Amino acid sequence: QVQLVESGGGLVQAGGSLRLSCAVSGRRQISTYAMAWFRQGPGKEREFVAGISGTYTSTYYADSVKGRFTISRDNAKNTLSLQMNSLKPEDTAVYLCAARAEGVVVVTYSRAGYAYWGQGTQVTVSS
Repeated sequence: QVQLVESGGGLVQAGGSLRLSCAVSGRRQISTYAMAWFRQGPGKEREFVAGISGTYTSTYYADSVKGRFTISRDNAKNTLSLQMNSLKPEDTAVYLCAARAEGVVVVTYSRAGYAYWGQGTQVTVSS
């Protein structure tokens, strides 16, 4: 059974940094499919934050986080990460890790394209 477990969330002041991690178990190497981070703020729709393709490691970002967030993957540890710098209060949300089906290497910005989800980790940015 595929499991995604996020960690690294917390409370930080505006301008600060956090690093989120997502540990993947129950499937082959994470380099063989696309993965992404989404977030859902209070009263808001779940939105795409960043994605990384399988095989060629192309990365994609929402305009709101471009230049501040960096998505990366450690194939040896089967872990996905999100480095978040220059955090803003509007970044406050539950952050969720998502994975596409086995062998699907292309990133999609649509949450419907992801077959597996973690439970989420809370990120709160104070002003």
